[in-house]
Amino acid sequence: MMADDDIPEPPVSAELPELMTVKETSQYLRIPLPTVYYLVQRGQLPAVQIGGRWRIKRSLLDRDVLKSEGAGQPTVLVVDDDAQLQTVFKQFLKKAGFGRIVVGTGAEAISCVGRQRFDLVFLDLQLPDISGDEVYVRIKEMQPDLPVVIITGYPDSEMMSRILRNGAVMMIQKPIDFSQLNSTVKQLGHKGMVVPG
Repeated sequence: MMADDDIPEPPVSAELPELMTVKETSQYLRIPLPTVYYLVQRGQLPAVQIGGRWRIKRSLLDRDVLKSEGAGQPTVLVVDDDAQLQTVFKQFLKKAGFGRIVVGTGAEAISCVGRQRFDLVFLDLQLPDISGDEVYVRIKEMQPDLPVVIITGYPDSEMMSRILRNGAVMMIQKPIDFSQLNSTVKQLGHKGMVVPG
């Protein structure tokens, strides 16, 4: 993975083509190349394959990922390597009107938080590369006021105990559903989904 100092400043938007390469997208979003590939392969960036190479549509990227200033749309980072749970989060966050980035590793989460402001993070403790409690500490070092909701199937685990030593945290226990997510985001002051009465 590239170090922070290796990420070049993004070029002026007007100089970029509508269909950007993965490298151009990395520069534009100021995230490492491997993260762009990961997001493209997971269908989380508006990409098409042309001649066997990925191209990312800049206009859709601006609309769906970066969003214009003042749009008032909260942006949520989801950190979980469970594909089914990622789908649940994507559906919920889309319906609730959130901007969303979903990643599957601790390293990607740390990279994203280091480069972008988020309104909320959902963090699974069982990640394939870095322990969830370490990711939690790194996130709080970079954005101390960022609310982090812990996702875990083991609320009594040692890892959860280490996090709780830093103070109270909000937690969602697996398996989770829309109603749990909805009540959690509302507790944190966000609108959530409109549920018919």
